[in-house]
Amino acid sequence: MSASGFSAPAPGTLTRYEGELTPLEGRFALIAARFNDLVVDRLIGGAQEALRQHGIGPERIDLVRVPGAWEIPLAALHLARSGCYAALICLGCVLRGQTDHYEYVASAAAQGIARIALDRGIPIGFGVLTCETLEQALDRAGGKAGNKGAEAALAALEMVHLLQRLPFPAPASSPSAGGTR
Repeated sequence: MSASGFSAPAPGTLTRYEGELTPLEGRFALIAARFNDLVVDRLIGGAQEALRQHGIGPERIDLVRVPGAWEIPLAALHLARSGCYAALICLGCVLRGQTDHYEYVASAAAQGIARIALDRGIPIGFGVLTCETLEQALDRAGGKAGNKGAEAALAALEMVHLLQRLPFPAPASSPSAGGTR
C-alpha cells in the first residue's frame, strides 16, 4: 500500500471507480440565468427536486441568479474559488435568434464553465440549454425530454462521489481537500 492509502490491484484485475447518488456532506450552488426565466425556473425546480430526492435539502442549496448565460461562468468562478461548495450546477437557456449572438453566448458559457471545472477541480453540472425554439427548451425543462436541470444536478452529485473515491488527492483548492476561502 502506498502513502496515499491506495494499493495497486492484483495483476489481471480491473479496479473500477464510479460515483453514486447517495447523500453526502457539503453545500451546492445553483447558478441560474434570469434571461429566458420561463425555461430556467423549471430547470431550477428540477435541480432542487433531484437534490432533495437524494438527501440534500434546501438549507444546503444556494441559488445565485445572474442576468444571462453569458454571466454564468464569472459567478461560477467566484463560487468555485470560495471553497464553500461540493459542486456547482449551472442553469440557463440560450435560444437561437436571427443573429450570431446565440453562437457567441452559447460557446462562451460552455467553454467558461468547462474551464472552471477543470482549473478549479470542482464538479459542475452543465444545465445550460441551447435550443432552436422555445418549444424545444420547454420540452427539455420538464416536458417530453425530461428535465435537464435535474440531470445536471445528478451529474454533479455523482461526480462529487467519484472524485472522493479516486485514489489520488484532490487539488488543494477543492472543498473536499479542505480548501479555504
